[in-house]
Amino acid sequence: MRVFAISDLHLSSIDDKPMDVFGAHWERHFERISEDWLSKVSAEDTVLLPGDLSWAIQLDDALADLKCVAALPGRKVLIRGNHDYWWSSISRVRDALPEGMYALQNDALKLDGVTFCGTRGWILPGEGTDADDERIYKRELGRLRMSLDDAVRISNGGEIICMMHYPPLTEACTDTQVTALIEAYPVKHVIYGHLHGAALKGAFRGEHNSVIYHQASCDGTDFKLIPIT
Repeated sequence: MRVFAISDLHLSSIDDKPMDVFGAHWERHFERISEDWLSKVSAEDTVLLPGDLSWAIQLDDALADLKCVAALPGRKVLIRGNHDYWWSSISRVRDALPEGMYALQNDALKLDGVTFCGTRGWILPGEGTDADDERIYKRELGRLRMSLDDAVRISNGGEIICMMHYPPLTEACTDTQVTALIEAYPVKHVIYGHLHGAALKGAFRGEHNSVIYHQASCDGTDFKLIPIT
């Protein structure tokens, strides 16, 4: 099994929200992602999708977008992004997912000896954050810990890969409460998204304290899947 990742697809099969309003580079973006996906991924592979898959507000409206992704090769592992308003209770989401799609929330999943875990995350504390941001950030740290604990429990010493939607670190701030928590567990790879446009310039990519961080927002990868393992 090979593992790939791509984030922030922002699909809108039901809701009319074309992404090319954010620039010409977004034109036909899902067609381009699909072409690259088909050239790389086999049925035995896994693709990680760390958030913001659909603009839909309701789960029923997101099904068309989920089915478009499900039709592509490989198994798909999802976490929630800040724009995934359609993501209701985890039981409803899992019941609605097409075959071969898996959603993580406060837990972990093992496929072919590799264990996947993760959480949405939140804005890193700093200038411009407030008490409400701090509350959500701490809650997400707790959810990440639960997911990591479950990953260790089921991994049986095998490889653990973590997903987040929000960046766990930046070029300017590499040591955070999130990275410290991740480093307390046997995690080798972390994949995150959320960032777009000029914000991608401040994204951290590469190894820090023996953990490899991958920025997977699709407009930052030229709308191509990135290989993880």
